[in-house]
Amino acid sequence: MGKSERYLDLPLEDVIGDRFGRYSKYIIQERALPDARDGLKPVQRRILYAMYKEGNTSDKPYRKAAKTVGNVIGNYHPHGDSSVYEAMVRMSQDWKVRQLLIDMHGNNGSIDADPPAAMRYTESRLSAISQELLRDINKGTVDFIPNFDDSDEEPVVLPAMFPNLLVNGSTGISSGYATDIPPHHLSEIIDGVIMLMEKPKTTLDELLQVVTGPDFPTGGIVQGLEGIRQAYKTGKGKVVVRSKTVVEDVRGGRQQIIITEIPYEVVKANLVKKMDEIRFDKKVDGIAEVRDDTDRTGLRIVVELKKEADAGAILHYLFKNTDLQVTYHFNMVAIHNKTPTQMGLHPLMKAYIDHQKEVFTRRSRFELTKALDRQHIVEGLIKAVSILDDVIRVIRASKDKKDAKDNIQSEFAFTEPQAEAIVNLQLYRLTNTDITTLQKEAEELAKRIAELEEILASEKKLIRVIKKELLHIKKTFASPRRTEIKAEIEELKINMEVLVAAEDVRISVTKAGYVKRTSLRSYTASSKDPTGMKEGDHLLLSEEHNTTDTLLLFTKRGSFLYVPVHQLPDIRWKDDGQHIANLVPLDREDEIIHAMVVRTFNEEESFLFITKNGMAKRSSLSLYQAQRHSKPLMALKLKGDDEVVAVLQTNGHRELFVATAYGHGLWFSEEDVSLVGQRAAGVKGINLKDGDSVIDAEAFGIDDNVEFVIVTHRGAVKRMTITEFEKSTRAKRGLVMLRELKSNPHCLVACKRIVDADERIALETANGGIVEVKPKDYRRSDRYSNGSYAVDTQTTGEVQDVWRMISTAPEA
Repeated sequence: MGKSERYLDLPLEDVIGDRFGRYSKYIIQERALPDARDGLKPVQRRILYAMYKEGNTSDKPYRKAAKTVGNVIGNYHPHGDSSVYEAMVRMSQDWKVRQLLIDMHGNNGSIDADPPAAMRYTESRLSAISQELLRDINKGTVDFIPNFDDSDEEPVVLPAMFPNLLVNGSTGISSGYATDIPPHHLSEIIDGVIMLMEKPKTTLDELLQVVTGPDFPTGGIVQGLEGIRQAYKTGKGKVVVRSKTVVEDVRGGRQQIIITEIPYEVVKANLVKKMDEIRFDKKVDGIAEVRDDTDRTGLRIVVELKKEADAGAILHYLFKNTDLQVTYHFNMVAIHNKTPTQMGLHPLMKAYIDHQKEVFTRRSRFELTKALDRQHIVEGLIKAVSILDDVIRVIRASKDKKDAKDNIQSEFAFTEPQAEAIVNLQLYRLTNTDITTLQKEAEELAKRIAELEEILASEKKLIRVIKKELLHIKKTFASPRRTEIKAEIEELKINMEVLVAAEDVRISVTKAGYVKRTSLRSYTASSKDPTGMKEGDHLLLSEEHNTTDTLLLFTKRGSFLYVPVHQLPDIRWKDDGQHIANLVPLDREDEIIHAMVVRTFNEEESFLFITKNGMAKRSSLSLYQAQRHSKPLMALKLKGDDEVVAVLQTNGHRELFVATAYGHGLWFSEEDVSLVGQRAAGVKGINLKDGDSVIDAEAFGIDDNVEFVIVTHRGAVKRMTITEFEKSTRAKRGLVMLRELKSNPHCLVACKRIVDADERIALETANGGIVEVKPKDYRRSDRYSNGSYAVDTQTTGEVQDVWRMISTAPEA
């Protein structure tokens, strides 16, 4: 065969699509999703069947888990031992499953996500209720298929004498599908199944009178009846799961919050750690200690509060910011008719009922066949006893057992099974007592056959039998409901003023985005030293404020970050801050250009934004009070490649001065820029020449004695007063601030208002060097000069950046 005949010429997409399709089919049907009938994934079914077949049942001693795992992977599940053991352990964890399917001795993990002991140390056996899943499996109730190497057979599905899928729930992820079915209360589900069996047209509302909602093994409180109803109707929905808490009074007029039940699937150790971090980071004032007092008597987490702390407000904060309260999303997907299907409560129960009808019908047929066979044998034995002497004579005259059977059949018209039973009959059974026993057995068999034939002939009788079995399981295994159901989802209102201790702190923000708050004690002890920051970084803000204030950080891309001061990391003055991206995610390409602290978001104040392309936008300060602060929020809408170059806090009556790179300056009133919404783009502030861009803007009062210092890329510094300019209106080009040069003209890098006689500005050059200048050291110049050189750009390179040096000395 030539090479061309051995290789298929197929497009790569077709090959990958075909292979992935096969893989997906396997993952969906044979690994990650449960069967709607018995509620088990293949690995779980194989574990339970292997234990049942080996006699590892609840009435026998425990066996090493490793033995079971070896048996499962050797006979039924050709995968890794860890996947089998993990599935086995999960079925034994009382904080994961509502009705334990495996009874395990030894360390089987914990609610703190501690790993279980290795399988060579643990022992296990089937639980009593899991045997109900396997009961009557040997009575032809389910189909069997060959195992992976055709050496044995395994069941396609288990008989499942109780609705395991809804009782224990399921979770899993496959290709394109995921499932999240919560556990439910055994009694409620059985009552619901019986109701639907007896009255197939039962409505969802009628079912909800019986099945009130999930019943998690970890208890808790489920809020949101509408979410439960939606989930039971469509298979998708969400509810809020809240921990069970109580506030206790302790000595000294203090209180403590006791947590006794936590939401399903929440790792307790992580929850305690998160609550303790809130205490340690002082995000909430009032928590003295978080302690895990859980022992063998039950779960108990203690949150000790400081004196006069508001327990209700702290509890609401913990509900909102930790897993003390979570949202549970129903996604009820199961394999039904070999297809992954999203199913509501009705279809799930219907799938189980249909399965039970088939199981009980097949069991009845099996038992009927056995009863008829036995009846036939008993009839033969009774007949043989009635002509015993003749039968014995024929047997004695025969040569061997086969000859005896043949002779009996030909002489007395017995069938082959009857003849076999007669020749195997033991002598003691020929007593009068045994004859009576045979007659009694014949009567009982006739009665049993009639019953079975009735069951097979009448669906009502069949349902009655299923109901009887279900009620027996309910009586034997039902336990009190653990999860409390509440109709409404309680809204969490948090008053941070109550929770945050009012404390004066020093706030510092650097250009590179590092933020911190420092206690005044730490600041005072080290204020003679510069604050800790990375090399090459510089301060944007260093001011004393209160923990009840809010830090706003504005970026060049038009976003702002809303950071309550109390959420800033508490770091010593000498140490570097924490990058803002650890608190609020910030795009790597974005950068902070302005920082300010706001105490009250009043409507009289406003923010004025000036962009690189000359746009001006003014919005009320009150619009920037955010409820959510977990991501950057929009400060203004930017078009194309535009960027924010200045953010000014104004009162609506100030004057504006805008400076451009080509050396134009425009003075106009803030009132020319109307107030607009937070998401608006604004209006044209200055009319730019082609290629020109805004580099800076300043705001000042009409009566202020205003001076500016401008810096060019060639290292020239110039001091000017506002009186050099004429006031104009917005959208004009403005007046030149530099003498025009035909060769290598100056371009403005910065235009800063001189606020303090002693202030300094820093000039950063292309080679990374920093030059400090004091604006008051320069004499005033008119608009037609280019100022004095402060930097020799021939050796240091052009000026790249300019900033106002921020004093870190204690405020007087």
